[in-house]
Formats: sequence, C-alpha cells, structure tokens
Amino acid sequence: MELGNLHPNVKTKTKKRVGRGIASGLGKTSGRGQKGQKARSGGGVRRGFEGGQTPLYRRLPKRGFNNFNAKTYTEVTLTMLNKSTVNEVTAETLLKDKIIGKINDGIVVLATGKLDKKLTVKATRFTKAAQEKIEAAGRKVRGDLRCFKQ
Repeated sequence: MELGNLHPNVKTKTKKRVGRGIASGLGKTSGRGQKGQKARSGGGVRRGFEGGQTPLYRRLPKRGFNNFNAKTYTEVTLTMLNKSTVNEVTAETLLKDKIIGKINDGIVVLATGKLDKKLTVKATRFTKAAQEKIEAAGRKVRGDLRCFKQ
C-alpha cells in the first residue's frame, strides 16, 4: 500500500464544471435554461414565495384555532355522587346539592372512587368502568341528553 494508491471507500461524485465551452454540454447558459429570474446570478425566489400571491403562512390565522363544535362536559366522579341526598341523581339535583357549580354541555360520570349508595344516575355520558360500578351496586344508569345546557 502506498499513498498514491489510496482512494475513498465511498464513491465520490465529481463536481459539475459549467461554462467551459459548447462541447462540454454545460457551456453558454451553463444548465440554467434561457432567460428569466432563475437564470440570473443571485436569482431565484425565497422559501415560501408563491409568485406574488399571498403565501400560505400569511393566509393562515396567527393565534390558535377555536373549535365551536367542541363539547365541554362537567365531570362528576363516583365519590362526588356519594354526597347526593336523593336516590335519583340528575343534573338539577347535583346543582341543588352543590356537588357541581354549573353544567357546561352535559355531565359525564367518571369511575374515580367507590359508590357507597344505591343510586339511579341520569347523565349525558358514562365511562364504561363507571357504568359497571353503578350497575354492580345494584342500580341503573340512564343516558339523558336533557343534561345539556338549555
């Protein structure tokens, strides 16, 4: 092995030599086509330029997105349901007992905690685990769409 015999392990691509006469295939216009902004030295357009049309990054709103269709449910846990004074729990009874402050777009019952009382619960939605725990206590759950804000 000698210094003159060394070569890189990876194949290297030779640099394109432009403007070296017609015979080279890259003479005269040097592979830039004919006239125009991209043919000039220093020519070209910046990133995101759309030919003068207002670019996408300026057409989009700047601060977030407000989904007006989104529903926000008031969450009620099984531990909170234990504080109820009636056997049939509805949105109105939860408000009356001051268990919840307000009803947003409905009530969802979560399975956090234990249910000590036998209650019939009316709510907009139930998690599967909450439904199973309430039914295991020997009572019913009812999906009630009237829990929505009027």
